[in-house]
Amino acid sequence: MALLFGALADDLTGGMELAAMLVAHGVRCGFVTRPEGVASLPDNLHAVVVAQKTRVIPAADAVAAFERGAKALQARGARQLFFKYCATFDSTDAGNIGPCADVLRAMTGARLTAFCPSFPEAGRRVFQGHLFADHMLISESPKRFDPLTPMLDPNLVRVLQRQTKTPVGLIAQQVVHAGPTALRAHARALEDAGIGFAIADAAEPADLAALAALTWDWPLMTGNSSIGAYYPALWRQNGWLPPEADADAGVLPAIDGAGVVLAGSCADRSIEQLKAFERERPVRWVDVEQALDGVDVVGDALAWALRELPRGPVAIATSAQASVIERIQARIGKHEAAAFAEKILGQLARRLRDAGVARFVISGGETSGSVLEHLGIDRLQVGAYVAPGISRGVAIDGVGPLALCLKSGKLGPVDMLLPMLDSMRDA
Repeated sequence: MALLFGALADDLTGGMELAAMLVAHGVRCGFVTRPEGVASLPDNLHAVVVAQKTRVIPAADAVAAFERGAKALQARGARQLFFKYCATFDSTDAGNIGPCADVLRAMTGARLTAFCPSFPEAGRRVFQGHLFADHMLISESPKRFDPLTPMLDPNLVRVLQRQTKTPVGLIAQQVVHAGPTALRAHARALEDAGIGFAIADAAEPADLAALAALTWDWPLMTGNSSIGAYYPALWRQNGWLPPEADADAGVLPAIDGAGVVLAGSCADRSIEQLKAFERERPVRWVDVEQALDGVDVVGDALAWALRELPRGPVAIATSAQASVIERIQARIGKHEAAAFAEKILGQLARRLRDAGVARFVISGGETSGSVLEHLGIDRLQVGAYVAPGISRGVAIDGVGPLALCLKSGKLGPVDMLLPMLDSMRDA
């Protein structure tokens, strides 16, 4: 069966969230972390998400990874390709959103592609082309301090145009609100003017619904996971999906065994979640600077965890405040510092798994990628979406069973970590 929808995500947490949204609407959706895994997925799937660690790698490497992923999805007959990126449009002037979108546009022959990062549920909205985080422009929010992808310009038309030679336009909110006829006419006008990319305003769920109705059958669409939740109803309405949702699409097995939180994100919300966890269970705050000086922080954290786990879940974090991050970056470089911390948690995950840990919450997109690589996991069965930052899956083939929640460091309730680990014990 040909795929209706083939998604390429630039990190694992967002890719898992998109897959979970589709599953929640009764869509049979596969989730892999390597393009090579697409061909081996079952034939009865409606959608596949390929999630790779491409957000902050060199743009040329990201483009090559997206090209491989797109070819694998097109080989499965995907009617639409979808580029999933973060609601905060994480990128720099060097890429990687623009260059990756360029290669997908060339491969699909798309005349116009919209960019819809909005996620109203999580307070991420676009108005007149400007990105807001709750009540603040993104450039005034804590996102301006991001160690890898600081957002210093809220105007996404300008941000995207600096990354691509494709002309960038705007689908403003007044057009989105003007109704489907006016919206389609505006899209045609952009095409006729030679505009290949367009930032789409969306401040509320109704805006996402309108944009989904415009783009559901376009060869290429891009955005955050939130707009993906509106496509299944349109597929059914147009006869692409059976009228009844697949009731078994989101069923996951119960997984017992010890539970651990591994946190690499330095986002404010991630730190708040760890401190909330620490009120009930212990947290090991790993000193990455000590690791740079040769201290065996992996062995020390493992020994500590094995002493504590008989009494309940624990958390291990390399998360640090901005001043600490800056010191580490000054010693070994910005991207090297991030990779070094991710490697620590990846090695810990493997040794914890070997010691019997079966339930993991992983906080941070890059951290999630490192952990799955170290665990040898390239395929997950994903459960139904619950709320921003809260989705889970299981790995069974060759490494499991393991239950995993891959979450963005910026999302999720403050008190979510322990309840998420507990929920993995239930089918």
